[in-house]
Amino acid sequence: MRSKHQTGTNRTGRRLVVLAAALAGIVSAAVFLAVAELAALLFARGSSPLLTVGSFVIDIVPRWAKEFAIEAFGSNDKIFLLVSLGVAVVIAAAVAGVLQQVRPPLGVVILVAAGVFAGATTVTRAGATPLAVVPVILGLAAGVTILILLSRRLPNRRGAGAEARERDGFDRRGFFRVAGIAAVGAVVVGVGARIINVTTSSITAVRDALKLPAPKSTVTIPDGAEVDVDGISPLFTPNDKFYRVDTALTVPTIDPGTWSLTIDGMVGEQVQISFDELLAMGLDEYVITMTCVSNEVGGSLLGNAKWLGIPVRDVLKRAMPDSKADMVLSTSVDGFTASTPLESLTDPNLDAILAVAMNGEPLPLEHGFPVRMVVPGLYGYVSATKWLTKLTVTTFDKDEAYWTPRGYDAKAPIKLSSRIDTPRIDKQVTPGPAKIAGVAWAQTVGVAKVEVSIDNGDWQSVNLSTAINDDTWVQWWMDWEATAGTHYVAVRATDKAGNLQIEEQAPIAPNGSSGWQRTLVRVG
Repeated sequence: MRSKHQTGTNRTGRRLVVLAAALAGIVSAAVFLAVAELAALLFARGSSPLLTVGSFVIDIVPRWAKEFAIEAFGSNDKIFLLVSLGVAVVIAAAVAGVLQQVRPPLGVVILVAAGVFAGATTVTRAGATPLAVVPVILGLAAGVTILILLSRRLPNRRGAGAEARERDGFDRRGFFRVAGIAAVGAVVVGVGARIINVTTSSITAVRDALKLPAPKSTVTIPDGAEVDVDGISPLFTPNDKFYRVDTALTVPTIDPGTWSLTIDGMVGEQVQISFDELLAMGLDEYVITMTCVSNEVGGSLLGNAKWLGIPVRDVLKRAMPDSKADMVLSTSVDGFTASTPLESLTDPNLDAILAVAMNGEPLPLEHGFPVRMVVPGLYGYVSATKWLTKLTVTTFDKDEAYWTPRGYDAKAPIKLSSRIDTPRIDKQVTPGPAKIAGVAWAQTVGVAKVEVSIDNGDWQSVNLSTAINDDTWVQWWMDWEATAGTHYVAVRATDKAGNLQIEEQAPIAPNGSSGWQRTLVRVG
């Protein structure tokens, strides 16, 4: 008969075995990913399993989850996704390790299933090469080997003698020596390969050395275009502060020396243009405000910038679009697509451009280097394709873009809107003279008037900065004698066509939020 001490000792031993089995699974998964990362460096740089699975998750994520991630994490949404994937991998790997110990070969089966899934997401990615699956195969082989080796060093709980083996324990020193060597090797190889992959494939040095030709024309910034009010958005949004919303888990790196743009579909002639040929068409300067459809009322997902680019209509003209076409499907190097009305790209009065520079420098990598689209008056998801590689002339009936089947409209003109920048709800105002200020935008039409209401009082017209053009935001401000207490401030805008900003609240889907921003101001 067992003593209580023996029973407690056996329970402790069993717990240790289970923890060791979980560790075996985690180490095996780490080896899988590390070897795959190294193989990706050697055979197919874009085939890291963790990144391809992450990209797959981005593709299938439901609309509500996408909206939540952007609202909660902003430009850090992809970091959150990677961390979440990492946690999921650790948990799944631990479960596989335990199952391999108690019900072999279930752990190996789970690891193989994960490898098959990763391989499927890899070979179906845009631009996948015939060697894209090699990193997954090699990583899976290494991971399975380590899992089997570590599991064999644990007491097998099945069959005769299992109870005795549990009682006697196992070769802990040998197990943890192998696990430690494998884990350290996985970290060194995996992290090292990822760093080398990023640095050697980085195009930063090429971008920094790129000398763009001087523009044929520049935009004159009128006097009074920018006002001096603390807390108001600057007239031009710095590149490092400009919002970023896209589907790329990692920033694509494209050498302009090998980049080309293909124009196909319903065209008289298929055309391919190199980066040098594009620049040779001549650059012009434009000032355009961009807005994301995910921007909530009063949100920060918009910005204003100077762009250098070439009119899209000049590029399309070379391919001679069919008169029956009504849409251009633009494609990114990462497979993202946007559906833009053909008339928005060919209208001589609309500055739809292929941009190569932003605020005086070549496009930042995360904003589409070397070439992206910028189309005034349309939300980015139907117009502002980054890392552009193809324009397909087609029809809305025939083709649909990335976000259309995910619950967003195929056409999405930007809505007239306004925003309060200061005072902010999280900052208390001192009683006395103060200013209420912000920005308003009515792209392709222009802002005629901005009004503010305080404590549900009458609407008061406020001061406007001098607009650069109808495609940019304007700054607005008013003097205010702030009195102690909590005040309720609302803003609305009217465009030059006489349209009043929509008061009715609407969510960002299917075609952008609407409503008058109302905020509380604390004075004291």
